[in-house]
Amino acid sequence: ELKGESRLFVDSAEVSAWNLLDLGIFYGVTTNPVLLERAGVGCSVESLREMADAAFSLGAREFMCQAWGQTALQMMETGEQLASIDSRVVVKVPLTGPGIQAATALARKGVRVCATGCYAPHQVITAVAAGAEYVAPYLGRMNDAGKDGVEAVAKMQQIVDGMGSRTRVLVASVREVEQMEELAARGCTTFTVSPCIGKALVEEEQTMAAAADFERAAEAMKGVGKKQIGFAL
Repeated sequence: ELKGESRLFVDSAEVSAWNLLDLGIFYGVTTNPVLLERAGVGCSVESLREMADAAFSLGAREFMCQAWGQTALQMMETGEQLASIDSRVVVKVPLTGPGIQAATALARKGVRVCATGCYAPHQVITAVAAGAEYVAPYLGRMNDAGKDGVEAVAKMQQIVDGMGSRTRVLVASVREVEQMEELAARGCTTFTVSPCIGKALVEEEQTMAAAADFERAAEAMKGVGKKQIGFAL
């Protein structure tokens, strides 16, 4: 399989940013209540239903949105409502005590779960035990807190592999493409990135210059006939 285990997501609630899906390399879209707030989008099941429909119409294969509630029961209820939108919806649940309880219950009911807000390797053990399909560490925020985010995430991937789990480590809060390079080289396959990082993945300066030179040469040589380049007829 040429794509290996790779999955890339666009991390934005701005529908205008989802044009990155046109590239064909992004598997889906991830959101959370903070991103909804920034985009001025209501945090309701109906609003997220509309967003999921829009994402799928643009080619997303998965759409992630977060359950909310002060208690495990409340998160379970909103999580089930979100899951009912479409089988391609993955419900994000925070790795708090109530969140873990909700994640475990939802997973037992067949709801696809992403355990989110992961800041320490031991939390991956919890996510795996809960039956989460994804666990999302916040790389940039770990670095902001004085941790070595790359090392921590690499260890999380080792834990998943060591436990023989199919849970995906969904690396979030990526600030630089170089962080993706390092983690991909160390076995991480799944990333969700902001629109600016998504664009940076396909805008390498030297490649763009080379492509422009190829086009210039192609245009210059369009009028050259067979005799001028020595073809025997």
